[in-house]
This record gives sequence, C-alpha cells and structure tokens, in this order.
Amino acid sequence: MSDPAIRVRGLAKTYQVPVRGAGLREALRSLVRRETRPVEAVRSIDFDVAPGEVVGFLGPNGAGKTTSLKMLSGLLHPSGGEARVLGYEPFRRDNDFLRRITLVMGQRNQLVWDIPVIDSFDRNRAIYELPAERYRRALDELTELLELGDLLPKPVRNLSLGERMKCEVAVSLLHAPDVLFLDEPTIGLDVTMQRRIREFLREHNRRTGASILLTSHYMADIEALCPRVVVIHHGRILFDGPRADLVARFSTDKTLIVDVADPEADLSAYGTLVAKDGGRSTLRVAKQDTPEVTSRILADQSVLDLTVEDPSIEDVIDRVFQDAAAPEASPSESSG
Repeated sequence: MSDPAIRVRGLAKTYQVPVRGAGLREALRSLVRRETRPVEAVRSIDFDVAPGEVVGFLGPNGAGKTTSLKMLSGLLHPSGGEARVLGYEPFRRDNDFLRRITLVMGQRNQLVWDIPVIDSFDRNRAIYELPAERYRRALDELTELLELGDLLPKPVRNLSLGERMKCEVAVSLLHAPDVLFLDEPTIGLDVTMQRRIREFLREHNRRTGASILLTSHYMADIEALCPRVVVIHHGRILFDGPRADLVARFSTDKTLIVDVADPEADLSAYGTLVAKDGGRSTLRVAKQDTPEVTSRILADQSVLDLTVEDPSIEDVIDRVFQDAAAPEASPSESSG
C-alpha cells in the first residue's frame, strides 16, 4: 500500500486575537499594554488523502477549511501537530515541495492584471524552470481542455470572471503538480462555467492521477467530483468517509415525488407536503416509514409515477451543522 499523498495528525492552529474595550481611553491603553486572547481555528484534526484521491473538505465560513489548506500548502505555520504532503513538511517550503503542489483560491489572483494571459503563463514557466517542450505540451493540453485559445492574448483586466477563473486554474497546473489544494475554485461563476470547471478537474484527475483536496459551497461540485468528504466545523472534524455514508448517517427523511391522475388529489396525509403542481406532489417522509407510505399511496391513489429520492448533499450538510455541538466561537475567514 502506497504512502498517503497528504497525512495530517493532530494538526492545530491558534491565533492570538487583539482584545480592546470601547472608547478613546481603552484605545490609548492598548498602545501601551496590548492584550490578546487565543482563538483556535483548527483543533487537532486527523485525516489522510491517498494518491489520486479527490476529497471534498466541507464546512461553513469560519470552520477552519482555508486555514487548514494554508497550513498544508505551507502558507501558515501550524501551532501543533504534524502535516506531511508528498513526504514534505509544508511549512518548510522546500523548492522541491513547492514544485509538486498548487493552491487555487477563488478570491485570489495569480495572473498579472495588466498583461496578456500568455505572459503570466510564461512568467510561471520561468518561476518553475519548466523545460520548453514540457511547457508547450502542458500549455497545449490545458488550452484544449479549457478552451483558452481566444483568451491567451487578452490582458487579464479584459476577461470576464468566468474566463479569468479558467485561466487561474490553468496557470496553477502548468507545472503538473501532484497535489491540488482548491479553495472555492468555482465561486462567483455561472452554472455553465461551474460545470466546465468541474468537467475539467475530473478529466485532469483521470489523466494525471493528481490528488485533490477541494473546498466549495456549491454542493454540485462535491457531488460531481468527490466520492469522499471530510466535514469540519469549529475547527473539528465531524465526519470523514464516503459521501454516500454521510447521507445515510445524517439523513432521516426521504423525498417522494408522486404523479397521480387526479390533479385535485390531496396527498398531505401521507407525509409533509413540500410542493404541489397539479397532479404532482412532493412529500417528505421519515426514512423508516417510506416503504409503508409508498405502499399506501400505490393502494389508495391512481398513481402515474412515483419516485423515491435521498435528500441532497446540501440538505445533509445543513443537518450535520445544525446537530453539531459548537459552544465556542472560531475566527472569521474570508472563505471558511
């Protein structure tokens, strides 16, 4: 069995946050005697990511996601615990380590605003000391997969958000990293562009075998890309396992979509009526009651079609957060 691409044991990060009372007197006093209090952003988390695995890293804003990714990519020094990425300690920022990873943050720019996209690409070629042939091969592949041909000669300032995000993803992958840390890579994009980015990442993972740790508030990203999810809340891991197991463990309801011949039929007696459109009713039913309720509907009504669905992953994640005991506050982060 191969070693994990990412190995985290007891990883923690504590910030010292300034504390000051209101008013001019307190402001002046803080200049002489500064007081702080510790705030735990990440609290002793453990997980592994195997080579080639794609893992969703989920949590609300302030949960510790971005702090964790910054520690794993070497931007932050941990307060405790151990992290290994491809066998390296990230915070040491060895050149060999940096050549094998990338960090894409949806709200941060790598491209230079006033120059053509291709010039930013060429700058990264120089930074990573990529041989000309390898650079050309990577550029051609990324241009094809992401349809960048018309964008490369344009100054970055002239790109739409979706076009710029495609180029941000591409420039991060020119050096063919073995590990991708993706923090909200589809944030702010329209539905069509989100789908294109997801399709590209899935194909990139298939072609290269790169490991991916992905945060996103768009559950479609997680459902399309991540067979496994890690859920973090207030700096602690609440769940780590297959996405399907998360649904099975935390969902207590099923959704029944029932089409009946009579458009006036009232099916609210069978469960919680979520929506009704003519003869189609959407019901929410307790999971353990679903077989019995389904049988009753089929026996009582003139059913044209009946579908039983699990709740969406978004609904399940909301349930996880609602049920989590979280008495302490955590520091705010721009994207979690």
